[in-house]
Amino acid sequence: MTTVRYLVSDVEAAAAFYIRHLGFAVKQQFPAIAILTRDGLTLWLAGPTASAARPMPDGRKPEPGGWNRFVLEVEDIARFSAALRAQGVRFRNDIVEGPGGKQILCEDPSGNVVKLFEPR
Repeated sequence: MTTVRYLVSDVEAAAAFYIRHLGFAVKQQFPAIAILTRDGLTLWLAGPTASAARPMPDGRKPEPGGWNRFVLEVEDIARFSAALRAQGVRFRNDIVEGPGGKQILCEDPSGNVVKLFEPR
């Protein structure tokens, strides 16, 4: 079991995205955080009022949307990503093919990246 935490701007919107588009299920949900699960991955979505969003002692403020990501394996990445695009999901790139398979980067409503991957 792996746990990943993403900072999000809106917990409800982010949870709805992961449930609707990427097949996650709600384990627990509170105003400040949602805990979702999918295939052995636990995803914590921490909103602006969560303790994870508090400024650091040096003044830096945690925020969503960087380049870190987790990977979800999918079948038929072209069909899967086309269906997401049709539903308004944002992507950072087009499908890229490499030695291990095909990949594309989509964004949740807060700009956090999820890599969709179809192995060879």
